[in-house]
Amino acid sequence: WGLITRTIIPLLAQPGMAAGESWVSGPGDIQLSAFLSPARAQRLVWGVGPVLQIPSATNDALGQGKWGAGPTAAALWFGEQWTFGALINNIWSFAGDGSRPGVNQMQLQPQINYNFKDNPDRYLSFSPIITANWKESGGERWTVPVSLGIGQLLKFGNQSVNLQATAYYNVVKPTDAASRTLELTVQFLFPR
Repeated sequence: WGLITRTIIPLLAQPGMAAGESWVSGPGDIQLSAFLSPARAQRLVWGVGPVLQIPSATNDALGQGKWGAGPTAAALWFGEQWTFGALINNIWSFAGDGSRPGVNQMQLQPQINYNFKDNPDRYLSFSPIITANWKESGGERWTVPVSLGIGQLLKFGNQSVNLQATAYYNVVKPTDAASRTLELTVQFLFPR
């Protein structure tokens, strides 16, 4: 068995929620995931484990203000040019700012990647991040985007890095959520 970890440290910038409000930027809440996975996986890699949310946002607009935890699972199938997979988790809050609402939120991220034949380190990605806030009802519960991204794997010395730009359009969203999102990712990879 092996342990695969995934740490998300978001640096966010978002416009104000009302006319005349200025942009807010800074770190968001950190999420740590740990997946117990078979060590000798070939084309199919899967894992299950816990996810922990740390209330590290420097502004209330950038995070939930709650410690949270829950289960997570992921699976990826690697082909010659195509990769298919999904990641799912659910986080429940257990501590944090008492004036902020509790958290019971699911995240589902299906993933389809196409690696270019002439440059297998460059890829197109469809990986919408679908969320459900179980504390809300009706149209306020779900965020369902469509997405398209392009990425490139690089090496800086011995360090592998994944750079990706992804655009999202929310087909279903709560009233106060953005219609569009642009995500720029810098991911440091530490393969065995």
